Amino acid sequence: MIQFWGPEMLLRIPALLISITLHEYAHARVSYSLGDPTPKWMGRLSLNPLVHLDPIGLVMLWLFRFGWAKPVEINPSYYREPRKGTILVSIAGPLANLAIAFLAIIFLKLDILRIGILDSFIYVLFLYNLTLAVFNLLPIPPLDGSKILAGLLPARQAYEFSKFESYGPFILILLVYFGLLSSILNPIIIFIHKGLDFLSNLVLLRF
Repeated sequence: MIQFWGPEMLLRIPALLISITLHEYAHARVSYSLGDPTPKWMGRLSLNPLVHLDPIGLVMLWLFRFGWAKPVEINPSYYREPRKGTILVSIAGPLANLAIAFLAIIFLKLDILRIGILDSFIYVLFLYNLTLAVFNLLPIPPLDGSKILAGLLPARQAYEFSKFESYGPFILILLVYFGLLSSILNPIIIFIHKGLDFLSNLVLLRF
């Protein structure tokens, strides 16, 4: 259990910086690879955490595990297939977090580090990336999941769905305030955790 002001609390800072930076960098890199120069113009093709952080969002994540980073600006009109491109860019961030979570669970099982504080850091890194991936895949604007859903819906339904975009942040705040967000996220997190655990066992069996 992570104590509020215990040593583990400090581990959240580098874990958050890594998780958020790679999440936003993945968005920027995929958009750029699809022909959109906007992320490069905005300086987001960088692994420097400072270019991706929103100070208030970072503090919220650190203290309450609910917050945000600076969104990567994209221009889908540069994509050959804008709807498909938007889906790929949107899913890139959560997939990056899942990849980090998978590597973290591999390291934990290999027990290579054998140093308590580093072991704890890898565990915190795993939890943050798993949580960020699941949270961002929720189909609530402005989260990545809402953009993926909009890209999958027929044009008319996607347009109707876009009308709810301004209400998304309020929905998220209400879910947090009434304690419903954890009830939604936890079963999904547990399910994906078991999936990553299973896959990591398969990988380790080959070595």
